[in-house]
Amino acid sequence: MAQISAVLYLYVNVCCIILSNVALEYYTKAPEVTARGHFIIGGMFPLHRGVDRYNSSFAPQSHKCVRLSVGDIVLLLAMMNAIDLMNKSPFLMDLDITLGYRVHDSCRDVSMGLRATADFIEQTKCGTGHASSPCDQPVVAILGSSFSEMSIVVARHLALDMIPQISYSSTAVILSDKLRFPSFMRTVPNDQHQIAAMIQIIKHHGWNWVGMVITDGDYGRSALEHFADQAAKSGICLAFKCILPNTGTAEDLNYAFRMAVQTIYQNPKAQVIVSFSKSSHMKDIYQEMRNEVLRKGQSMESMRRVWLASDSWSMASYVQGDLSLADIGQVVGFNFKTNKASSFNEYLDRLEATGSNNTSSDTLLQEFTRLTNTSDPSGNAVLPSQAVKTIRENMNPATVSSVELALAAVAQAIASLCRSRDCKTPGNLQPWEVLEALRGNEFDCNGRKYTFDNQGDINQGYDVTLWRSIEGKIDVHDIVAEYSPQVSSFTLTDSNSTGRFHDLQRIVSKCSNSCMPGEFKKTSEGLHTCCYECINCTENYYSNDTDMDECMSCDKKTEWSPQGSATCLPKTVIFFTWQDRFAVALLAFSGLGILLVLLVSALFLHKRDTPVVRAAGGPLTQVILYSLVVSFISVVLFVGRPGSLQCKVRQVLFGVSFTVCVSCILVKSLKILLAFQSNIEIQGALRKVYQSYLIVVACVALQVIICICWLVLKSPYKHVVLQPKTMLEFCHEGSYVAFGVMLGYIALLAFVCFVCAFVGRKLPQRYNEAKFITFSMLLYLTSWMIFVPIYITADGVYLPAVEMVVILISNYGIIGCHFLPKCYIILFRKAQNTSSAFREKLYQYNVKSTESFSVSGTSVSEKHFNNKESVRHSPSEKDFVKPGAEKNYSNRATFRVSYRGQNKVSDRCSSHRRSLSLPAFPD
Repeated sequence: MAQISAVLYLYVNVCCIILSNVALEYYTKAPEVTARGHFIIGGMFPLHRGVDRYNSSFAPQSHKCVRLSVGDIVLLLAMMNAIDLMNKSPFLMDLDITLGYRVHDSCRDVSMGLRATADFIEQTKCGTGHASSPCDQPVVAILGSSFSEMSIVVARHLALDMIPQISYSSTAVILSDKLRFPSFMRTVPNDQHQIAAMIQIIKHHGWNWVGMVITDGDYGRSALEHFADQAAKSGICLAFKCILPNTGTAEDLNYAFRMAVQTIYQNPKAQVIVSFSKSSHMKDIYQEMRNEVLRKGQSMESMRRVWLASDSWSMASYVQGDLSLADIGQVVGFNFKTNKASSFNEYLDRLEATGSNNTSSDTLLQEFTRLTNTSDPSGNAVLPSQAVKTIRENMNPATVSSVELALAAVAQAIASLCRSRDCKTPGNLQPWEVLEALRGNEFDCNGRKYTFDNQGDINQGYDVTLWRSIEGKIDVHDIVAEYSPQVSSFTLTDSNSTGRFHDLQRIVSKCSNSCMPGEFKKTSEGLHTCCYECINCTENYYSNDTDMDECMSCDKKTEWSPQGSATCLPKTVIFFTWQDRFAVALLAFSGLGILLVLLVSALFLHKRDTPVVRAAGGPLTQVILYSLVVSFISVVLFVGRPGSLQCKVRQVLFGVSFTVCVSCILVKSLKILLAFQSNIEIQGALRKVYQSYLIVVACVALQVIICICWLVLKSPYKHVVLQPKTMLEFCHEGSYVAFGVMLGYIALLAFVCFVCAFVGRKLPQRYNEAKFITFSMLLYLTSWMIFVPIYITADGVYLPAVEMVVILISNYGIIGCHFLPKCYIILFRKAQNTSSAFREKLYQYNVKSTESFSVSGTSVSEKHFNNKESVRHSPSEKDFVKPGAEKNYSNRATFRVSYRGQNKVSDRCSSHRRSLSLPAFPD
């Protein structure tokens, strides 16, 4: 009870200083607070905010500490409470050993810290014979310091004797290097994890253009270096960096703050600022920002920013000064994990309930009274409740937990060593043994297990807080998320915090506006990668996300995209479709042609014994007609999406069918040539080789061989032509040479038909095949001559239609020239489709031919008319009339004609006229 009363009296004195705003007086002796025990744990706390460096003497001496830091006094009290609890713990009571402490005030000054370190090292040599003066119990471990700059300096000295040093808030990354700081440990994670957490926050909200403010020193410089490195890897750019001097005259500091504020205002796009600064510096920055706004006559809204506060000031609400949170903006703080099972709050509750003014002779109180050197001028006592309230307002629960964790680790390490040895004798337990036990053993604190990692750190993660204003006061303890370094991710605490946390996404902190899908970032040379212009993706390239560095290429075989596209579009497959109007028209003509051919075939079968049908070729007409049907069917294969089989069949089907048709017409042409060949030798030779069906088979067989060779060696196939927006599918002929040979062969047969038919073009019109063959073959040759250059030079979806048109023209040419005139006679001129009409027409033709011959006969030599062989072997009616028909025409050998002015006709002339007689019904 006496100790509790003494501590409470200490609180009262401290609170008197704060509440009455009494100036502190100076002291010259090195401040310290001590308590005896078997093992002494050193403590280094910045109980004051600085030192008075005014010194007119060159003699070495301690500086005077000024400006009491209530928040760090709370840490001192947390240490005292934790040691008291450890001394009451079973693992120390069973060994009958106790822990004491020796605390120095570093006053946030390196020289003061070095003096304290020298004192700790001197104490460790007690009992070893190396002490230069009488001493108390040795110091086996050091707790501190708060700031990384101080810890770095102290750790270098303590490493000489391997005295374990455990910091509760020094986070510089460099301290994890065990080669340089082998005896340093800490119960908090290093800044590399804090920076990673900040990077995650920045990326989560889509920011990439941020500023950074640091306090000069090892802590700030290390944070700047690691943040810049991790930010660059994550695509985040530093718009500016302000380095505030750690020390200097008031004039120099004010100038540095003014320059930093001007830099902030000159970068209005950087709405997010990362700060690894001292809390006192942040307070000065905010005040200077307000002054700058007032000087420029701007609104207070212009100073609002999102501040990412490091653990060095994330809990220091006093930085607002006389500003409100609405003036400052949003503050996202990162703080160490808080142990909710901490006993410090209970300790404060007990102190608040049991206050006393006793124990003025207590050593601890005397030490602390001398340290603060304070008194209440009015003599009024401060109420315990108000003293405890002041303590709570200046308490950082996370740092208190770190202090308790460090002391638990030291206490349990000492206990583990003392179970097997006598530890009450000074010198039996060395600091380096405690260091070894700390690094190798697991320890317990408030029901949880902990261990130091290979770098001497305990990494529990971070609490992410979002400052909020409650009744004009700032609450810095509102935890909105927790960060776990093990998985590098955030866990939002509740729905309310989630909403407030995501509200930050409305803040835009970018050098350039985001490039939308369909655009890519183009960075100008020499500028930050975060400063860019947005360029539309070119054709056949796309970007499907914001802020893409480059556009991705579409699959040019199957896809395309317009300029500035966010996705690729499938290419449209085009071909000569069934729905195309032109295709429908051509297919209609093909169907009409098939119907017409079938009707003609039926008519010719019905009238097969009439002179007109027999004159048209008899059975060969049916072969011609059905070959035309197949040719019309081949036209259908040129429409629709091409397939491999379709490409192979369509040309072969047309080529063979049309060859059959032209071969039959060739037979008819050769018969005309045979019938009217006046040369006896040639006529005899033609009669020997003339076999109608054999000729047709031979001609078709040759075409079949050509097509087989074509299909085997280089057959047609489905081909795709890639166009900008479409894929044209059509049948490639495989070998255009083979295609040309096939068409050329048909053209050759057609040309032979044309030549043969041209000879008999003056036969009787009604039954004359020669004229119609001539015209149809001329039409065929002309159309295909036009087709070839068009087919070679043209391309596109309508290329198959060109060949379809030519095939239809050829087919309709044969139908129109060979069959329709005969159908007309059969149906509408039935009187002309009789034997008597045929004989009359033949008679008229012979008379006309004889008259023509007589008129021109004066120039004919007598030798020609005396040629009896010519009369004997000239084509007679028996050569062209069906067997059995001779009896009806016994007197048609010759026709006698009276010449104008000549009554007598010789027998020779009569013989010659017989040679001009015409067949009635060719086979």
